[in-house]
Amino acid sequence: MANNTDKNSYTVLFATGMVLIVGALLAFVASSLREKIAENKRIEKQQNILYAMGVNENEEGTVAFVSKDIVAGEFSKYITKQFVVKGTEAIEDANAYLIDIKKEEAEAKNPAYQRRLPLFVGNKDNKEFYIIPVRGKGLWDAIWGYVSLDKDLVVQGVFFDHAGETPGLGSNIKERFFMDDFTGEHILNGDTFKGIDVAKGNADPKNNDKTDNEVDAIAGATITGNGLAAMLKKDLQLYLPYLKTLKQ
Repeated sequence: MANNTDKNSYTVLFATGMVLIVGALLAFVASSLREKIAENKRIEKQQNILYAMGVNENEEGTVAFVSKDIVAGEFSKYITKQFVVKGTEAIEDANAYLIDIKKEEAEAKNPAYQRRLPLFVGNKDNKEFYIIPVRGKGLWDAIWGYVSLDKDLVVQGVFFDHAGETPGLGSNIKERFFMDDFTGEHILNGDTFKGIDVAKGNADPKNNDKTDNEVDAIAGATITGNGLAAMLKKDLQLYLPYLKTLKQ
């Protein structure tokens, strides 16, 4: 006898079966790719950290990371120490780059939780760099990056990225013309922490004044720029007690 496929029970059973099959396939794929995904995230973090301290393969006007084939070796070469910062102290931790700062920020909403702040110390051409991860909110979604400072708290380089900012507008935070403006900027005004504003109508559009605590905004991306400036102030300030000990 042929099955009656017009019954509601058949439709429900068929749909349930398909959900189970597709779910099992997706779970298998996710499980089989878990190590590869983790490896790609590690590579991306290392590339971004190195980029912020000026270790990259940039040509004029382009953003080019250290290639995947050599990034692990370059990371070991240039990143001399990794720390977890707590107040004025920095505790060495070889796996600090694996800390998820998004999760740490969420956990820190509990007053009893002591947030882990990863800090990377790099050395290039006999100069030390202190690289800090930052994360915030743009117009549509998350923005994040790394800021490289010297012991005087002057920016030596940055890298920014985003999850879904508007193409050609807010997405330009990851372009050279914007990121390069941060190099040489001060995050202090005297001994007072100021961060770096992304200023619309900046009186210094060529960014010659590196002590004004601001860079020129991206046209049409005011909210993204404001979010990026807020991100820098929020996260860099967390490291300030330790960073100030570098100047002593």
